[in-house]
Amino acid sequence: MTPSVRLQEMIRVIRSARTQGEERGIIQRECADIRSQFRQGDNGERSHSLAKLLYVHMLGYPAHFGQMECVRLIASPRYSEKRIGYLGAMMLLDEKQDASLLITNSIKNDLSHSSQYVQSLALCTLACMGSAEMCRDLAPEIERLLRASHSYIKKKATLCAVHIIRKVPELAELFTPSARTLLSEKNHGVLHGAVVLITELCERNPDTLVQFRKAVPELVQIMKGLVTSSYSPEHNVAGISDPFLQVRILRLLRILGHNNDTASDAMNDLLAQVATNTDSSKTAGSAVLYETVLTIMDINSESGLRVLAVNILGRFLLNNDRNIRYISMTSLQKIVQTDHNAVQRHRGTIVDCLKDQDTSVKRRALELSLALVSAVNIRSMMKELLIFLSVCPPELRSQTASGIFNAAERYSPSKRWHIDTILHVLTTAGGDVRDETVPNLIQLITTASELHCYTVHKLYRALIKDIAQQSLVQVACWCIGEYGDLLLKGECEEIEPVQVTEDDILDALETVLQSHMSSPATRGFALTATMKLSTRITDNVDRIRSIVSIYGSCIDLELQQRAVEYNALFKKYDHMRAAVLERMPVMDKNSPGHTNGDTSGEIKEPDTSKPKPVEVCDLLDLLGGTDTPLQPSPAPTSTPTTTSSADLLDLLGGLEITPGEKFSLYRKIYMFGIITIKKKKKKNSKNVTVTLIASNSTQNDITNFTLQAAVPKVCNHSIFKLGSVFAHTNSRYSFQHLKMRIRVAYSNQGAMHQDTVQIDSFPSAACQPSFSPL
Repeated sequence: MTPSVRLQEMIRVIRSARTQGEERGIIQRECADIRSQFRQGDNGERSHSLAKLLYVHMLGYPAHFGQMECVRLIASPRYSEKRIGYLGAMMLLDEKQDASLLITNSIKNDLSHSSQYVQSLALCTLACMGSAEMCRDLAPEIERLLRASHSYIKKKATLCAVHIIRKVPELAELFTPSARTLLSEKNHGVLHGAVVLITELCERNPDTLVQFRKAVPELVQIMKGLVTSSYSPEHNVAGISDPFLQVRILRLLRILGHNNDTASDAMNDLLAQVATNTDSSKTAGSAVLYETVLTIMDINSESGLRVLAVNILGRFLLNNDRNIRYISMTSLQKIVQTDHNAVQRHRGTIVDCLKDQDTSVKRRALELSLALVSAVNIRSMMKELLIFLSVCPPELRSQTASGIFNAAERYSPSKRWHIDTILHVLTTAGGDVRDETVPNLIQLITTASELHCYTVHKLYRALIKDIAQQSLVQVACWCIGEYGDLLLKGECEEIEPVQVTEDDILDALETVLQSHMSSPATRGFALTATMKLSTRITDNVDRIRSIVSIYGSCIDLELQQRAVEYNALFKKYDHMRAAVLERMPVMDKNSPGHTNGDTSGEIKEPDTSKPKPVEVCDLLDLLGGTDTPLQPSPAPTSTPTTTSSADLLDLLGGLEITPGEKFSLYRKIYMFGIITIKKKKKKNSKNVTVTLIASNSTQNDITNFTLQAAVPKVCNHSIFKLGSVFAHTNSRYSFQHLKMRIRVAYSNQGAMHQDTVQIDSFPSAACQPSFSPL
């Protein structure tokens, strides 16, 4: 039985194993036999035993004990043993193994061998697993072989030089002179290796790049010869003459022509010839055309040539191969910003790719479709995108919705169209939109005052149809709460009117409140809308009061707090309810209250050129750090008042407080402010309630009213929602020393006003402690 048959027999036995355990047993017996063959010395069977071990290694079993046998076989004078030894070295050794250093001298000797086949074995091994140390030692030998007479050796030496440059970049200059001479070779294998070598040199050294730009005409001639050459069976692939070499040359031309007019001009005619004469029906031709397109787009090419490149990518979109369609859209995505009009010509084909079954193709088509949206085609493109949104995979829904929102905000032809588009998205994919969608849509609705009736009718119909889309439900509840009176009137020119009663609206909101699909945030919207309707309807106020009172004991803390505060408005401050629940003013998207996630909390000085409200946020150190000390306010004097709204801000109630002592804080042309001081009637109480009552003394509306207050560091203070300031002193600080600084900001007739007043002394009756100081 010959040795080769024994290898085949081992393969047959291993493949016939029925279980993994049986296979491991066969492998163990064979490995034991291989070890015994290695220990017997030179018996003529070592190369065959190593061949069997390499097959075992290919199956994933340990074969490290054959590394030293590879070193011995490489040093053998017989070619058959050298071949197996070098093959074993490439498979079992790498640059991290110490045994790899032992074959350096053998490789150097074989590089000078008289047989070109032995030289090729050494070249292949060095190019495969040569370490940096081996490359430094053997680089001169490789440079010498680049000038060898045999094309077979030149080809392998060229690829070995590429490996050396990648391992030791500083050796690149050693191969630069020889690389240029290799371009004159006729052998395609040598030419291919030379182009790869020059590409590597140009990518790593800018000086070398300048030097090889002189070789552009030579590369152009080689490429023209490939394009116009007659049929050659040796190099023809699917009707294309050596497409591998063409792709390499085009890639090198792209590097040489980048940002260089001279080199680009020299290759423009060639690229046009390749683009028009290459058949794209086969994969080989498509590969050449794709590299041609990349080269045209990356060099300083003519505009007509760039349009030709875009048209080639457009033809790729019609290809049945999904891979070709994918790379076509990837390339178009990169150039759509610079050649937008040229890409627009293929918009229909790109939109058709949204219907592809492959998800990756759909994603690329979606990205490219969104990039093609403009003010001219916004309506047609949005129609296609909305259709795609209704059928797209779940993983693409969020990206599609975000893209539609951005495009609609940028190119919307009208506010009604903008609102309709966003509502369509919320109806289709309300659960996949971003968090800022709801406040952005609310801001858009408030600015479109002429569409309030249309919007509230449309949202009401959407609400009673489906309450599963939380974003849509939140916006609908907000609109119903704000514009419920318009819904009850039933007068809407833009949409078919529908008769809606107060009970219908409250039933819809109760459904949202009681639904298990409603999130806590959605319930908060619905409860606030219900409360706001108490000032917009007349016959069902008691029902609203009943709905609100139910949630006063809700397990959700936020919902419970809202319900308790709304109940307080019904009971103690019913006369102020209409003012508190009046319609929200128009919101400016760029105002501090509409930050779109920006919570920097910085207070900026008002700009006198245009009205700008002061943001209510973290107070600065109002009691210190000012360059000019403020003048203390005059001693407070008792001011008679007949108002009973001083207690409005104590919505929670439940604490007995003394009658407030009031004094005038400031008098301005637009505003009149009164401070009320109250001390809670509780043993050892350290709390003082300070309430500001501001009134408008003009006929004009005052907007953007904000209140800020600061107390000394020894006091704690908190600002409640509607303006009360609770000051709490510690046991070492007397109420007689309580100070406070008040900042009031408001807008009147478009002008921003800001006043800061410091109070150095409070009424004595309110500041007397009810406990003995420690």
